[in-house]
Formats: sequence, structure tokens, C-alpha cells
Amino acid sequence: MKLVQHVRSLLAAALLLLAALPPDASPQRRGGARPVRERRAAAPQRGAANDVERRVEALLARMTLEEKLGQLQQLGGDVAGKAEQRLFEEARAGRLGSTLGVRGARNANELQRAAVEGTRLKIPLIFGFDVIHGYRTIFPIPLGEAASWDPSAAERSAHVAAAEARAAGLHWTFAPMVDIARDARWGRIAEGAGEDPYLGSAFARARVRGFQGSDYSAQDRVVACAKHFVAYGAAEGGRDYNTTDMSEQRLRELYLPPFRAAVDAGVATLMSAFNDLNGVPTSGNRFALTDILRGEWGFDGFVVSDYTSVQEMIPHGYAADGADAARLGLSAGVDMEMVSRLFQQHGAALLRQGGLRQAEVDEAVRRVLRIKFRAGLFERPYVEEAREASVLLSAEHQRAAREVAARSLVLLRNERETLPLKKDVRTIAVVGPLSDDPRAIIGSWSGDGRPQDAVTLLAGIRAKVSPRTRVLHEKGVAIDARGVLGNYDAPPPQPSAAGGTNVAAAGEIDPARLASTPAADDSIARAVRAARDADVVVVAVGETADMSGEAASRTSLDLPGRQLELLQAIHQTGKPYAVVLMNGRPLSINWAAENSPAILETWFAGTQGGHAIADVLFGDVNPGGKLPVTFPRSAGQQPFYYNQPNTGRPPTNEKYTSKYLDVPVAPLYAFGHGLSYTTFRLSNLRLGAQRIPASGSVEVSVDVENTGPREGDEVVQLYVRDVVGSRVRPVKELKGFSRVTLRPGERRTLRFTLTPAELGFYDQRMRFVVEPGAFKVMAGRSSADPSMLEAGFEVTAR
Repeated sequence: MKLVQHVRSLLAAALLLLAALPPDASPQRRGGARPVRERRAAAPQRGAANDVERRVEALLARMTLEEKLGQLQQLGGDVAGKAEQRLFEEARAGRLGSTLGVRGARNANELQRAAVEGTRLKIPLIFGFDVIHGYRTIFPIPLGEAASWDPSAAERSAHVAAAEARAAGLHWTFAPMVDIARDARWGRIAEGAGEDPYLGSAFARARVRGFQGSDYSAQDRVVACAKHFVAYGAAEGGRDYNTTDMSEQRLRELYLPPFRAAVDAGVATLMSAFNDLNGVPTSGNRFALTDILRGEWGFDGFVVSDYTSVQEMIPHGYAADGADAARLGLSAGVDMEMVSRLFQQHGAALLRQGGLRQAEVDEAVRRVLRIKFRAGLFERPYVEEAREASVLLSAEHQRAAREVAARSLVLLRNERETLPLKKDVRTIAVVGPLSDDPRAIIGSWSGDGRPQDAVTLLAGIRAKVSPRTRVLHEKGVAIDARGVLGNYDAPPPQPSAAGGTNVAAAGEIDPARLASTPAADDSIARAVRAARDADVVVVAVGETADMSGEAASRTSLDLPGRQLELLQAIHQTGKPYAVVLMNGRPLSINWAAENSPAILETWFAGTQGGHAIADVLFGDVNPGGKLPVTFPRSAGQQPFYYNQPNTGRPPTNEKYTSKYLDVPVAPLYAFGHGLSYTTFRLSNLRLGAQRIPASGSVEVSVDVENTGPREGDEVVQLYVRDVVGSRVRPVKELKGFSRVTLRPGERRTLRFTLTPAELGFYDQRMRFVVEPGAFKVMAGRSSADPSMLEAGFEVTAR
């Protein structure tokens, strides 16, 4: 027996030594292994992958249960990015695998030393943070970037964000959010790519590539995390954290594709969502986390829970207590617990009592260690502190932010060529509550972006116009995070007798504050006087940064507060004006859409947003963005999306059809809509074949020509309809797009290939099939282009 124990001890020591050795430093492997999908495609990387697996197993064999559970624990605990003392204690005790929010090169290195130099196994921490659309240099919100219809722009911005985050000591971002969202009331629609799974998949792939590159151990890359798995964007009523209930077909065809795209692009981690899916919380949903993610897709990274979402299975009514929640989460496939500590608190007892199997715990630890090895943390646990200052907000990053923001802007309306404006205009008035708001320009979830670094609309216009131009500025009205009227001349709300303010409850509007006051009228009056004194007016309206993002659902999609009143007052002056929208969701701007001469959708455009907007307003950049989401006429139309089933009574103006009585059938602005300062024409839609087998493909080509006076961008969109199927199919589905730049008079032929991946769907047995029958192909400049080109082909059984 003693001899056996001695041999085991020698073997364990050898394995520990092997784990400490660096991987082969050959050119193919230097810097750590590449993400799993790329490694499988590149034979030279297989050796590096095997090295990682050997090192993981060697380390796992030496770990105590407490150390294993420590690797499954992520904790917050930072004050302005600096780690709290308790994190040092947990790290030295081996009870910490990751942190949420600790950042800054020096701060991160200090805490990392506690983990690496203060423990026997020297396992580094992985530092995570919400780097959603930039770290210090802030880019447009993801919904805005999707409006570029240019995945390379999103890849570029994600790379900049990764470089800055890594320089600040971070290894891991909780992005991209790839949730499909069809309900504009949901605040987190701002974080995704909109309503379409094809467009969403393209941006999911691009953002994963941007964050991770081909080697996420590099000093300018971070580990990406696709979130929120899964169907979080389908929250009932658009109310955040709410329940979701849907068929498996809808899940597979609409909500899963962007996640599959992220996995195929090599994403290293996923995040389980807050919501329940068909009655099972997603942080305890084995069908999603194990059967689909690991079983069908072969994902070998790790899953982190969303903030306390394991613990929240208790109020869901799915787990009886903390131990039950820990059991459900770990056995379903959650590998790391964010903030709550149920795995740590109950893991040992669950193993003793048979509630968990040792293999389940070991597999979770194995997945976490695998990503830490691939990220190069064992070789380079510390960041070079001197790099941080030179990387953040570099001139190169600022140029990228300005260019990406300009590509994201969407010209919704431009009557009588109101835009572009002339730079030598004598007097311009810039009015509106968001015209000089640096927080609004960078938006929500803006990393470590600082308002003082942001270029506001007012600043951008002042920098753009001639030195002889007089720029007038008035805010007119104010809005707060609930859309309650505020006024820059009015006193703040007074405490009530009960100790609160005169806003009775969260989200309620106090009628007293909505009453017109002389001070409020004076504010609008000053804006009107500025407009009358000007030759042209720019009106900035929309939402504050806090009105979109997490926990920011709204029942109304109208302009909050008295902004519409301000807009109407400017309109009545008779002066030419352009509306600049700043917002994180589609808005029901019906009056503006009918009356305002020009409307430019700018979303929350980022650190360089003011310059980018001015570039478009004054014509230095010709807008080419398109809407990635439908703009409704009313919140009552939600959810509203272009790729709806036709129903047995398709919507028309006739009474007994699928529609509302009080609004037109068509949306305010359709998915894919966007104008330019030039004009384009599509022609000559052609198919490479009239009949193809179910396993075949067909080439589609279409010509696009710039028929206007200046160079510009057009996004050609390809839609498909399966005319008759064994399950009802949408009226059209996006299956291809291309953004091209054309000179005046230039014509180009664009080619697309439709394969079974674009033509199939899930049948009643949840098999992905391409059924024989007729298909329509449509090419247009939006999903509702009145001059949409159409052609047809047939799929045969063989």
C-alpha cells in the first residue's frame, strides 16, 4: 500500500511539473492556443491544443475540492476599478477564479500577485468587465453599429475595445450580446444587432473576431462572451428579466442562430441568461446549456452565469434553496457563478450527499482552466503597466470611433434636400436637451468611457462650421431617466411628507410636473428666439443614456417629456431644420416623420459622436446606414418585425385582416430603410438556375447603379421566401446583403449564393430540412422597397 501511495505521489508531482511547463514555443504555437473552431481547421494547432489539455489534466489532478470550487467563483468588489481587500483574501485562499470589474493595469496586477504568488498552485485570475461598445474610446451602441450593415466596422471597433481593455489589465469582456430583439420596449435592444437572425449572426461573428482575433492570448485581444443564452431578447411584454415562452422551432430559427455563429467563430465563453425559457430558468436549463451547446455544437469553452442568476432560480420558484440552485446550475452546465456563492457554499455537501457528481464539478473546472491556458494567463499573468496610458484614447482609436460612428448613422427623411447643410451658413441654432449632453452621446454600458472625453453634437458643429458662422445654443426642455418632464429653470422636485419626492412611484409621472409653467414656457421661448435668429436649426431630441440598456424598459416609445412640443415650436418658426435623434431603441416619432424636413438617426454615437454627426450633417460623409430594426408607429404594435408570417388574412386596409384599427398597416420606417444624399437603382436580378436539388445551391446576381450626383454607399439586401412549406414560413427573410461605395454613374454587379443553410428550416421533428417547392428571391434597398426586384426558382427532391 505504501509503495502504491509513493508511486501516486511521484506521478502527481510529475503532472504538476508538466502543468507548470510552458507550451511549445514553435512559431505556430507561440502565444498560446487559438480558439477551438480555428484550431480544428488548422492542423498545426492540434499540438498546441493537446498541450493545453495535458496541462489542464495535470493541474486538475492536484487540486483540492476547495480549490476547484474556487475556480468556479467570480466575485465583484471594486471601488472605481480597484479591488477591495476581501478579494485579496479570497485570492490568497484559493477561493477565487475571476473578478467582475477590477481593472486598471496596476490594480489588476496587485490582485493577480495575490493569486499567483500567494497560492500553492499559482492559478491566475481572469479579470472580466462589461466592455460592450468600447472601453475608454466609446463606439456607437451595438444597435447603432448594426445600422452600418458593415460587420467589418463592428470587428474594427471590437478590436479597439479589446486592445484598450487588455492594456488596462482585463482579459475578458461580457460581449457580444447577440440576443435577437423584436420588442422596442425592451431596454436592452440597444446592446444587440436588432430583429433579424441573419444580420445578427453576421455581427456576432464579426464581434467575436474583433475581440478575440485568431489568438486571444495576444496583448491586444480579450476573451469574448456571447450572451445571454438564450432567448432573453424575447422577454414577455418587453419587460426586462421577464419570462419567455416559445416553440422549439422559433428558438432554433430565430434566437439560436447568432449564438451558433459566435460558437463557430470560436467564442471562448457564453453567459446564461436571467429569464426562464418555457418554464425552466436558463441558468438551470440542461437542454440549452448541455444538449444543444455542448452536445450539438461541440462547444468546449465555459459558461458563466449572469449576475446572481443561479441564486435567482430561487425566486423563480424553480429551486427550493441555495443548495438546490447550486445543484441545478452546475448539473445543467453553468461552469462559473457570477457574484452569488452557492457553488462554493454548497458544493462539498452536495457531493457528499450525492446531489452532484465529482465528474460534473471536474468538468466545470476543466472548462475554466482550458480558457485560462488558451488566454496565455499562466505564461503572462501580469500586464505591462506602462502600456495603459499610451493605448487608451489613442489618436488611431479616435479616428476609428469617428469613422465607425459616421457609418452607423441613418438618414430617415430628407425633404427638399434640407441636408447636407452649408458650412458657411451665417447663423445656426443648435437646440434640444441632448444637444450638449456628453452622457447621451456615449450612451449606456459605456465601459470606462468618460463624459469629459466625449464630443457632443454642439461641439462637433462648432468645430465643423466656418469661423465666421455664429452658433446659437438653447436646451429648451429637459428629460430625466423616466421620461418625466424636467426644466433647466425649474426647481428640483421637493420631498414629500413620506420622505420621497413628488414622483409617487418608480416609473410614474407626477401630473404636477407635467403642468405648463412660466419657467418651462420661457425655456422653449428662448429656443424659438434662437431659431428665428438663425438661418438653419438642428434639433437634438430622443432619450437620455439611462433610458435604454439593462432595467430600462419603457411602455411608451414616444419622445419623452416636452420634446415634441419643443419640436413643434421650432417647426412653427418656418426656418429649415433637421432633427437629430439620439436613442437606444426605435421611437414612434410620427409627427416628425410627417412634418420635419430632415431626420437623422444617430443612436448613441460614442466618444467621437459629435464629430461624426457633424460630418454627415454637413456632407463630408454621405450617410449610408440602414435600420437593423423596425420603427413602429405606436408601442401598441410591439412586437413588430418585418419577417412575419403572412397569416390566413394578410394585413390590408380591409376590415377583417390582421391589423390594428387605429394605425396604418405599414411601419413608420421599415427594417433596412435608410436614405442617402445621392440616388441608386437596382436592376437585372438574375438566377444561375431555375431548378436546383434540395442539396444544391443557386447563384443570384443583381446590378446596383449610383444614379445621383455624388459618391455614396448603398446596402443591397437579398430576401427569400419559401412559398409553401410544411410549416408556415415568413413573408420574407434576409439571406444576403452587401454595402458598396459607388461613384456617380458607377454600376456594379453583386453576387450572392443561396445554399441549403439559407433555404432550409426546422420541420415538426426539429430536423433542418430544405423542402421541394417554389422559392421567391427579392432584391431591394429595404425590406419594404416599393421597387423590389423579384425572381423565382424551384427546389426539387433530387
